[in-house]
Amino acid sequence: MASGKRNLEAEIAAEAAKLGFADCGFAPATLGPENAARFQQWLEGGCHGDMLWMEGRADQRAEPKVLWSDVRSVIMLGMSYAPGRDPFALAEHPDRARISVYAQGGDYHKTVKSALKALARWIVEQADDVQVKVFVDTAPVMEKPLAMAAGLGWQGKHTNLVSRSHGSWLFLGAVYTTLELAPSGAGRDRCGSCTACQTVCPTDAFPAPYRLDARRCISYLTIEHAGPIPLELREGIGNHVYGCDDCLAVCPWNKFADAAHRNRAFLPRAELVAPSLADLLALDDAGFRALFSGSPIKRSGRGRMVRNAAVAAGNSGDAALVAPVTALLDDPDPVVRGAAVWALGRLDPARAMAERANRAASESDPSVQAEWRLADAPQPV
Repeated sequence: MASGKRNLEAEIAAEAAKLGFADCGFAPATLGPENAARFQQWLEGGCHGDMLWMEGRADQRAEPKVLWSDVRSVIMLGMSYAPGRDPFALAEHPDRARISVYAQGGDYHKTVKSALKALARWIVEQADDVQVKVFVDTAPVMEKPLAMAAGLGWQGKHTNLVSRSHGSWLFLGAVYTTLELAPSGAGRDRCGSCTACQTVCPTDAFPAPYRLDARRCISYLTIEHAGPIPLELREGIGNHVYGCDDCLAVCPWNKFADAAHRNRAFLPRAELVAPSLADLLALDDAGFRALFSGSPIKRSGRGRMVRNAAVAAGNSGDAALVAPVTALLDDPDPVVRGAAVWALGRLDPARAMAERANRAASESDPSVQAEWRLADAPQPV
């Protein structure tokens, strides 16, 4: 170990705690061929959907040394965003929008990366000729397998990391370093016979335990997917408008997660805890940017948020949403228009037929034309 008589691992962990990290572990800079094979199989099955960037740098993602040949150890960090409220609380309030817990506060990219950089600077000051690189979410790094290798927890049947101390509520960051650090020891799978995360999924996104088909995942559909949400999955969206916590929130290990350990940067903003669908449906570009300033939601853009809100409105059965949904039939974004057609057909079939008579012939976008054809046989809630 390069640290000599110093227990550099313990010092790093202590410094990480000062910087707001709830957990810290050390892993060798390798994931092995089995991990690469699983990842390649997942890609070949098309389970990544439109996330084509995963294909382009798959070799770097599957093995740290391919991304950076000089890396010798990986320091994995976890920052808690454990919720103080029940993530299922809005499930019975269809006029309200459900936003994933992680997106109700400040942008985790900025908070985690800032802390990672501070830790990296501290490490560089402790040893001669040490090099470091920091990563959070946007680089070709497999944070969850590395976190398991570093002992932070294990990848549960929902494919996310589960911690014995923090449940499913950890943001992950990585520091690649040329230091030779003593491994913490890998985490052990403790899911046992539990299938709670598998059975709770509204869109059946898990074809098997430990395997996620992103194309059916509500988080993927509401955040990453740019086009119309597939018809057969819309009911399952419920009132989710950005992400989904269902498989995370139902995990029994969350009983050990304490919101007191949550980084204060992730405290929920009042306006994002339970926004009304009516307000989201009425957002223009300026209103969207103002509401979601400083939030990770801002990256997705106004069109996807309003599309999601329209789908949620169609699931709501709330007649009060007919007017704002109808207004979206003139939206400049065809994906929003299409979602509005579907929602109106669910909320008020007669109104949808009347609007179709006035609008369908002049609609130029093929996807919206398809929605109007479907409106010939609306499926009431």
